Amino acid sequence: MASGGWLCSVLLALLAVLAARPAAVSGASAHLHFYMHDVLTGPAPTAVQVLDGPRGHFGDTIVIDDALTATSSAASAGVGRAQGRYVWASKGNPELLVTMEVLLTSGPYAGSSVTVVGRDDIGAAVRELSVIGGTGQFRMARGYVLWKTVRLDHPNAVLELDVFVNP
Repeated sequence: MASGGWLCSVLLALLAVLAARPAAVSGASAHLHFYMHDVLTGPAPTAVQVLDGPRGHFGDTIVIDDALTATSSAASAGVGRAQGRYVWASKGNPELLVTMEVLLTSGPYAGSSVTVVGRDDIGAAVRELSVIGGTGQFRMARGYVLWKTVRLDHPNAVLELDVFVNP
């Protein structure tokens, strides 16, 4: 009888912990759409190269705090920031390793974030990166990001991001 009481106590404690967890995004998935402005030049850059690779671009490391906007215009409504880094990870082709946190500052997901990691073959029309987690309404989320270059004024770029998140 004592072991049955112990099991019941453990199950009740587990239910209490599960009930106290913050709510995630309801439904099967969320689709976020916005534009990222990667600016390395001018009076107010949002991306800064912090490391030069030893040969060519291989190893170059850039830290970002890029604006996310509703349209491709930098003057459009801000929806958040993309904060992280990208590294030139290929000795030959222009391919980057991207690690960033997409912080949402407006809309229904304000205060939440999505963690994005992946390979960006900048020569491809559309690239796919992984969503490996998040915070707030996207805690423990999984999914993917499709992004493409909308405008390139080397080295500055505007990227269109379609984020598909499964909470």
